[in-house]
Amino acid sequence: MPLTPTRANRRRFALACALAAALTLAAAGSSAPAGASVPGITVYAASSLTNAFPAIDPAPKYSFAGSNTLATQITLGAPADVFASANTSIPAALYAKGIVEQPVDFTRNTLVIVVPKTNPANIRSIYDLTKPGVSIDIANSGVPVGSYTLAILGQMNLTRAVLANVVSQETDVRTVLSKVALGAVDAGFVYSTDARTVPGEVTVVKVPVWAQPKVTYAMAVVTRSPNQAAAQAFIQEVLSRAGQAKLASFGFLALVKPAERIATHPPSKKRKPGHAARRRH
Repeated sequence: MPLTPTRANRRRFALACALAAALTLAAAGSSAPAGASVPGITVYAASSLTNAFPAIDPAPKYSFAGSNTLATQITLGAPADVFASANTSIPAALYAKGIVEQPVDFTRNTLVIVVPKTNPANIRSIYDLTKPGVSIDIANSGVPVGSYTLAILGQMNLTRAVLANVVSQETDVRTVLSKVALGAVDAGFVYSTDARTVPGEVTVVKVPVWAQPKVTYAMAVVTRSPNQAAAQAFIQEVLSRAGQAKLASFGFLALVKPAERIATHPPSKKRKPGHAARRRH
């Protein structure tokens, strides 16, 4: 039965609306609104983001592991669209090789020591990790959390004494956390955000603030990704106010603002009285 003019007009109008909507979405691309899902992409992210990223957006396909392991997989051709690392140096190295686009910092973290809830070794401070017989688990030095751990030990001149008690070195932070929670070891170094995921299974022992390394996370679009616009939209989603609030709800820290960095610098030395006056003569 042929379409009447009215029905034909309605169909043309519907098709025009659908086409306009499609063009609008395509043009929006990387500026997806906060909270919008970004399906059809694969995000390779550090293990410490296992809980946070799906809470920001459950739509992408995620692969969580140690940042160095993920970087190797991406270099070898793994089908990732976005890479999120628990440090800035690994994405920077991939960017230098043209493997990812310009990385962007997106959050911060801190390290803590975790012990089993029963704390059989009676560990109360980082110095207790040097006691004979204590068993410690850390991530290996190639993993960001492992390198941060070594930085803390070096800063506190505890490297040799603590490493003497290390019984295992893992490929990601969640394995360290799991072994401590199960009581397989007496202590381990993890991110504070990871410790929050098993509050009833571990006790947190704080690391001195002055010994904390700068733990900054960075992410980037993978250069050969066929989904560049969607990948960039995901990054913008994480950087959005809603994305940052969700990260904060999992214990991640906001990026340091320039004014805050300046405030942490030691005050400049004051000139001695009369110094300026003498220079004028």
